[in-house]
Amino acid sequence: MRWKKTLQLADVHCEGEIGKVITGGVIDIPGKTMLDKMNYINEVDDSLRRLVVLEPRGCLQMSVNLLLPPTRPEAQAGFIVLQSDKAHPMSGSNCICVVTALLELGMLPIESPVTTVVLDTPAGLVTARAQCEDGRCLSVSLDMVPSFVEHLDSPIQTPEFGTLMADIAFGGVYYALVDVDQVGLSIAPEHARALATQGVRLKTLINQQIKVRHPLFKELDEVAYVMFRNRLDARTYQTCTTLPPGRVDRSPCGTGSSANLATLSARGLVAPGDRLTSRSTIGGEFQVELLGLTDVGGKAAVLPRITGRAWVYGLHQIGVDPDDPLAAGFMLSDTWGDGF
Repeated sequence: MRWKKTLQLADVHCEGEIGKVITGGVIDIPGKTMLDKMNYINEVDDSLRRLVVLEPRGCLQMSVNLLLPPTRPEAQAGFIVLQSDKAHPMSGSNCICVVTALLELGMLPIESPVTTVVLDTPAGLVTARAQCEDGRCLSVSLDMVPSFVEHLDSPIQTPEFGTLMADIAFGGVYYALVDVDQVGLSIAPEHARALATQGVRLKTLINQQIKVRHPLFKELDEVAYVMFRNRLDARTYQTCTTLPPGRVDRSPCGTGSSANLATLSARGLVAPGDRLTSRSTIGGEFQVELLGLTDVGGKAAVLPRITGRAWVYGLHQIGVDPDDPLAAGFMLSDTWGDGF
């Protein structure tokens, strides 16, 4: 066997959403900040992303988290989320996977009952507090980046549904939040394919009709995901984030739940100290807490805390033979659907 590149990965999932973690084989990525490094992957060289997330080594239904040395002295580790379309700045479920892997694999020391980990992400610093017992990470609470609303009840013109109303909010990335009854579906496993297809189509339409730009990070200038939501009661929401090129998040989605919390605060439906539950398409749950209020570049914002669980289920290596014609990965429309 002769490999020109070797990577070590931990297999981890958060409430069913796979978030593998690259623990070895990458020294660093060019860039002064974690945002610079993400932009380098997206704009200069995405060969690593393609290697780990595309077939034949990866698959559509997962993310891979690249661990890197932090660029800020307050942080103990940095990471970038690699997905099938590009590198992304932040993900709650992936952050929970990263913290669980760092602690349970002994990369950072575990302290019971709570271990605090500060992570450097392209969206800013994220503080994680892990409930730990007997060397196990029982749950992870994330103090997410400030989340804020850009637009409430924005009308979106669609050929299939006419005018839909969407809330546009930032929760680490930009989301369009759409009440699921507007597309005639419910958030259920049997509707996952239809929701994914509609989410991809709506994302394209929304970015054509709505312009966003983060007041501090100018590179964050598009709606990354459409999240369908359904209010079950005053404190429980079903959530279904749709990801390019056309799949649904298996977890309740931490950044999307943060964005949803910002819309609820803007409408006066929650106050500091309130706690909610976000429930995924397959029934997994995140606890969502409104810690307080702040502002981002003059915009009213909330400080969310997301709590969830992850499990390490394997360790493996991948490599690239110098003669492998599929080192850059490939895509097929049988799994990519309309997003191909």
